[in-house]
Amino acid sequence: MRFVIARMNHETNTFSPLRTPLESFSPRWDGDARAAAEGSRTAMGAFLDFAKVRAAEIITPLYATANPSGPVSDSAFEKMSEAIVTAARNGADAILLDLHGAMVTETFDDGEGELLARIRKIAPQTPLGVALDLHGNITPRMIDRADILVSFKTYPHVDMYETGEHVVRIMARMLDEGLKPKRALAHPPVLAQTLRMNTTVPGTMADMIAATQEAESRAGVEAVSLFGGFPLSDLPEAGMSILVVADTTKIAEETATELADTVWRERAGFVYREQPLADSVAAAARAADGPGTGPVVMLDHGDNCMSGGTCDTTDVLAESLRQGLTGILAGPIADPVAVKEMSAAGIGATVRLGVGNRMALPGIGVDKPPLELTGKVRAFGRGAYVISGPTYTGMRCDMGEAAVLETDQALVLVVEEPHEPWDFGVFTCLGLDPLKSRFLILKSRMYCRPVFEPIAKAVVECASLGVTSSNLNLFTFQKLSRPIFPLDEQTRWIPQAHVA
Repeated sequence: MRFVIARMNHETNTFSPLRTPLESFSPRWDGDARAAAEGSRTAMGAFLDFAKVRAAEIITPLYATANPSGPVSDSAFEKMSEAIVTAARNGADAILLDLHGAMVTETFDDGEGELLARIRKIAPQTPLGVALDLHGNITPRMIDRADILVSFKTYPHVDMYETGEHVVRIMARMLDEGLKPKRALAHPPVLAQTLRMNTTVPGTMADMIAATQEAESRAGVEAVSLFGGFPLSDLPEAGMSILVVADTTKIAEETATELADTVWRERAGFVYREQPLADSVAAAARAADGPGTGPVVMLDHGDNCMSGGTCDTTDVLAESLRQGLTGILAGPIADPVAVKEMSAAGIGATVRLGVGNRMALPGIGVDKPPLELTGKVRAFGRGAYVISGPTYTGMRCDMGEAAVLETDQALVLVVEEPHEPWDFGVFTCLGLDPLKSRFLILKSRMYCRPVFEPIAKAVVECASLGVTSSNLNLFTFQKLSRPIFPLDEQTRWIPQAHVA
């Protein structure tokens, strides 16, 4: 047997000013792609293990993933897609793809749908299975062209490999038993906010995930996926959806409409009401004076690079300084200009420089000057480390050159590249100990939580003016299907599903 296995991942924030050329994906091709995925806790890693168990010939045209950012360049999409399509064109007994579900390119609003359409054109009968992110904006075009589609059930995402295993369990039935899966997609008009998609805490999202798992135990149901969607992609299908893979069309459609109706009835649970920034910082100050040990973790969720943020806004830090907070450790803030200035000054030098706010944010009408800070250059070096936490465990990370500015109130970690604080290594690679801070300002929504929440005295969510803001009213949607809740409070919907 011959299996074509590939990974092409991007979550596109159409309001982000960050470009997404081919280099952003750090693409690996052919043998290098297989080496990158081998043993990884990704869906592609599970696909490879499945193929090896079946002693299949394995073709890996691509392993590519980029941090969320603006639309993918056409040239990048064409080169990566062509590698996958060419591999499929040369023949396969199965095609297994590790995709995201919210890729937008300069030309195509539905990047995954376009890729799958191209594959189906040259391989109309080949069994095709796809693993998707819980934040996918799922379209009828996708489910019309893939036999199997399954999403993550966790956020933070710690079940990527398990999702791949789920895909191949169904694929095995296709190959061995002749199963021809049917799909149904229901799209309740709910633009859920990311901070209401945490599956690790009690709430509507966790309840709905439990409901999908219960539905998967029913006869004839192969997979049920709840997509929170990615609200920062301005396209008609943005928002929540339920996707069911089943043995019959009837089972798929009934299950999808039933669960989508539940999502619709519970829609208020997917809305996040953010506090004014000044109130959040004041709440952090009160928490620091309260019982318990460890730093107060302040999450700057308006500028999260894993949702397309620039990682250079300074609102939370500036307000914390204004309110007189001390013992702050903040970062990483992406500002190569400030890094270069601190490098030139040298360790121990006192400098006055601007930090952050280097990128204008036309998508939300914000353009601020850098935050002026005076302090001593405490450290300088390469911002590289290996993740030891539960998400992307073992992955080597590189923030580029990095420097630490020490002021009277704060230690500020400044780096060349936008970077999610996955791990203590973000700080320890420059000799900083987050446990010694009183306040820890992180540009993150969710991925920092498995590592930093356990050591926190409290976690306070802080709203900055960035392109990952939870205030959906900041964004001017032009393509989004309307009406949609909560932008349109009076939205009405009758459960229905698209079947394939």
